[in-house]
Amino acid sequence: MKLITALNSLKTDKEVKNFLKDLCTPSEIEALEERWEVAKILYKGKSTYREIASSLNTSTATVTRVARFLFKESNNGYLNILKKIK
Repeated sequence: MKLITALNSLKTDKEVKNFLKDLCTPSEIEALEERWEVAKILYKGKSTYREIASSLNTSTATVTRVARFLFKESNNGYLNILKKIK
């Protein structure tokens, strides 16, 4: 079973949470959560990269990497979800 198929089969927040806890280490989950927070702040467009890094206690490299995928890459993964939850 492919990972995407497994993710698509999850129906509740609890199922997603439990699957991620089994699949990822705590630090991997933390990194995913951090990137998601960066994406949400970048999408609002009201903070500089340094301000975001400082407020989340992360590196500007992380902020830059998320920004690249949010604004320049064609995947639109972050963007699609951010538009849906707006």
